[in-house]
Amino acid sequence: MIEQLFGSKTRVKLLRLFYSNPNRSFYVREITRKIDEQINSVRRELGNLLSIGIIKSDGTNNRLYYEVDQSYEFFNPLQTIFGSDEMVDDSTGKATAPVAGVTVAAKKAKVDPEVAELLGVGNIELALYTGQFTRDEASGIDMLVVGDVNATKMQKFVSSLEDKEKKEIRYVVMTPKEFEYRKEVKDRFITSVMASKQQIIVDKRSKEGK
Repeated sequence: MIEQLFGSKTRVKLLRLFYSNPNRSFYVREITRKIDEQINSVRRELGNLLSIGIIKSDGTNNRLYYEVDQSYEFFNPLQTIFGSDEMVDDSTGKATAPVAGVTVAAKKAKVDPEVAELLGVGNIELALYTGQFTRDEASGIDMLVVGDVNATKMQKFVSSLEDKEKKEIRYVVMTPKEFEYRKEVKDRFITSVMASKQQIIVDKRSKEGK
């Protein structure tokens, strides 16, 4: 039904990808891999979305990157339609997880399999993407995880993520105590991470008022 309304299977897949990851940027071949569609079809639909104003693009390191334009006048309605399978923080109403590849069980729980895998490494309070994922190198990392984690499981998760993303992931893990202390003393690193463009993956802290 949605494909009929929006005219193209590829277009619908693109909208789901972009609205599931509102702060992330993707280049063409990465997009074709993630939505499993032919590159010519992807290029054509990216052009259509650009002309409408739904997405925007700019170049970095000889690559053209695309991301959803959050200033688009119909961003919120489209977010409701195409981001509806994300995990949502009940306290903020903000979507916190991508939807690509969601299993039936995960959909019912409103947890993306990738997020479920991350939660399996320990008691995660906060996890976010930045750096290469959002093209904001202010903090110098790609992923921050706050919680009590099993180091071996965490490394296994990162290795799996690197295989999926086809790139090396720079990540930092902190205990909640260390994170709170570094926030309190206005540590430069934590300040830069929290001020950077980011994609929240897990956020239990806002729900708890931290």
